[in-house]
Amino acid sequence: MGTGNNTTVTEFIILGLTGDTSICVVLFIVFLGIYVVTLMGNVSIIMLIRSSFQLHTPMYFFLCHLAFVDIGYSSSVTPVMLMGFLREGTSICVAGCVAQLCSVVTFGTSECFLLAAMAYDRYVAICSPLLYSTHMSPRICILLVGISYLGGCVNAWTFTGCLLRLSFCGPNKVNHFFCDYSPLFKLSCSHDFTSEIIPAVSSGSIIVVTVFIIALSYVYILFSILKMHSTEGRHKAFSTCTSHLTVVTLFYGTITFIYVMPKSSYSTEQNKVVSVIYTVVIPMLNPLIYSLRNKEVKQAMRKLMARTHWWS
Repeated sequence: MGTGNNTTVTEFIILGLTGDTSICVVLFIVFLGIYVVTLMGNVSIIMLIRSSFQLHTPMYFFLCHLAFVDIGYSSSVTPVMLMGFLREGTSICVAGCVAQLCSVVTFGTSECFLLAAMAYDRYVAICSPLLYSTHMSPRICILLVGISYLGGCVNAWTFTGCLLRLSFCGPNKVNHFFCDYSPLFKLSCSHDFTSEIIPAVSSGSIIVVTVFIIALSYVYILFSILKMHSTEGRHKAFSTCTSHLTVVTLFYGTITFIYVMPKSSYSTEQNKVVSVIYTVVIPMLNPLIYSLRNKEVKQAMRKLMARTHWWS
């Protein structure tokens, strides 16, 4: 590892979420609990959807992949964060740092596209129910999921490509709890303008496009609901969207703060707190939101539990 002016950095030191050692044990227990709940909740959602025939619909097909993405998203960040609570400064090689950034961007971007696909699914289900089986056929669902993962990979290649163009020959202490692009760029001794602007444009474009799809879908959904004469029909249509709207609000609210707002408008500590929300907390909340606020999921869960109890 080099820290001199003319020495190439071979590893980074992740400073972690906090430098206060007195609360590290408490934070370790809290975030370990969050990570365990994240894994159990999302794995349970995947297993429930795969084992329950009534959940074999496009909506739950997308939810199954959202749960998988949340597992990958959280697992890309949380283990390194937990190590940071146990010792002061976690060392990670340059290749490991690049791999972590690639993984985080891939899963984060895939989640954006999946949430947009889920909004389109709700639009077709409510606004064109007679054409639902045609417009949301298995082939189209697989295509939308494939585009989501491809979009994640392309955006990750953009970030890692720009990162690999940078040279690091000075400080190697990353003031974050994972290898995020912004704190790494600050450590670079080759401040390339294109390497700064391209990831921002790429992320901003994806956020704008997916938010536009989601917003447009819900505008049409709202008009369709208002045209319904039955109060029960309105309530049923709106209830199918509440879980998705909750997840969208939480996720896009935090990533917009990080990737769209000017860097000068918030501090590094605020960056860390918001990053914890969208990389660690939201992946835990998603299965809880979809299970607690969704009647079909709760019914499938009760049937599965009854079936398991009968066999035992």
